[in-house]
Amino acid sequence: MSFQKVYSWDIYLAMHQIDDMDVRILGQLQRDGTLSVDALSERVNLSRNACWRRVKQLEERGLIRDRVAILDAEAAGCGLSVFIFLRAASHDADWLKSFREAVGTFPEIVGVYRTSGDLDYVLRARVSDVKAYDRLYQRLIAKVKLADVSASFVMEEIKETTAIPLSALSRKA
Repeated sequence: MSFQKVYSWDIYLAMHQIDDMDVRILGQLQRDGTLSVDALSERVNLSRNACWRRVKQLEERGLIRDRVAILDAEAAGCGLSVFIFLRAASHDADWLKSFREAVGTFPEIVGVYRTSGDLDYVLRARVSDVKAYDRLYQRLIAKVKLADVSASFVMEEIKETTAIPLSALSRKA
């Protein structure tokens, strides 16, 4: 059963009996997804086989979605982070379908969020410079009809992490 099919976090936790050991494993893997089972089992003080089983169960449950390398954006040539704020021209199913398809084609767009409030969507993009952002902007508005677009360029990244807080799991364990 995947997490997407469960409607309550409490029910999910009860069904899968997340315990402190699972939380410790998740914490270690969030810090370093390249850990071998041997290294992970040593860090959480669990036998290799038991650790491997738990990791597999966490993957099957959908708590571990993927293991990736986090690249340095500046070194990869896309050091400018841009938040793009959109108002939709329409809110019907056809517009939404075309919007989803369009944003999926832009590798520069690294996050797309439907939001509450004045704005309909916030996009996060990684580009090399302002000219690269303008090219992205021109391609985006050519593919999707939008009522309004604005952007903010990140001047300094004070905190950026892919780690999610595990405190909700710890309280339930």
